[in-house]
Amino acid sequence: MEYTQLGRTGLKVSRLVLGTMNFGPQTDEADSHGIMDAALAAGINFFDTANVYGWGENKGRTEEIIGSWFAKGGERRDKVVLATKVYGNMAADGDAWPNHDKLSALNIRRAVDASLKRLRTDHIDVYQFHHVDRDTPFEEIWQAVDVLVQQGKILYAGSSNFPGYKIAQANEIAARRGGTIGLVSEQCLYNLAERRAEMEVLPAARDYGLGVIPWSPLHGGLLGGVLKKEAQGVRRASGRAAASLADDGVRAQVQAYEDLLDKHGLEPGEAALAWLLTRPGVTGPIVGPRTAEQLESAIRAVELELSDELLTGLDEVFPGPGPSPEAFAW
Repeated sequence: MEYTQLGRTGLKVSRLVLGTMNFGPQTDEADSHGIMDAALAAGINFFDTANVYGWGENKGRTEEIIGSWFAKGGERRDKVVLATKVYGNMAADGDAWPNHDKLSALNIRRAVDASLKRLRTDHIDVYQFHHVDRDTPFEEIWQAVDVLVQQGKILYAGSSNFPGYKIAQANEIAARRGGTIGLVSEQCLYNLAERRAEMEVLPAARDYGLGVIPWSPLHGGLLGGVLKKEAQGVRRASGRAAASLADDGVRAQVQAYEDLLDKHGLEPGEAALAWLLTRPGVTGPIVGPRTAEQLESAIRAVELELSDELLTGLDEVFPGPGPSPEAFAW
């Protein structure tokens, strides 16, 4: 496994991030524990979750599964850089009591204590804001974060789904307050088929020293060889991938992508992950395996070296928006 610094921090993390969103809803506790053991054995030390994972009546279940894995001992907690998120409504019926969601100082305090209890740990390494809170000023958010850092409950703060200007605003306010390191990471939607983050999010992250952690690196399965699997009768597209493939233009684009990788003798899903690892500023993509086999495939991506010819071909199939401000202007 390869490692890198998380943004401008001294924290070393693996180039793959283990996403745990499937733990509970799609993968039972025993298999989830097996996947985490396999990830750790392969050198993956960066685990990502969120307080709302488990969804519906089971919100918080994913954190509980991770907590029961930590409780097995064997230096599991000590070896893991643990990231979780705060923002979402934790009420099972979706009807949140006032101050039981978003990023008020009150909810941050309440949410971090609840996550620590479910995770069976005394601290969270990277505490991430799952979404922008338009109602809470960053001065209040940073004051709450400072208290948690002083209490030893969290070490770093990160963002998720933030636009570039909010990354800048958050870190400028942190700098003015003094004593606050500010955001150290941004978790955003970024992959070959969805490259809008290149316009402002990635440049802002690089300028402010944030590590970029792409989520949905296979774009809901669209980049994982979906047409080949469909033709072989292995698996039919569903969700975001199925909706995208209903567009004939997208289907032709995905076919060109799969044909290109077939020419180079590469598996589409592994190549899509490897491509992200070539992007400037990317710490590592989040992989959310449902099975041990899917984890093994993701790990192989770290070892792939994509040729200049292939990188050029991928840009031709999935052209990015180009740098800003040119992408906006012409």
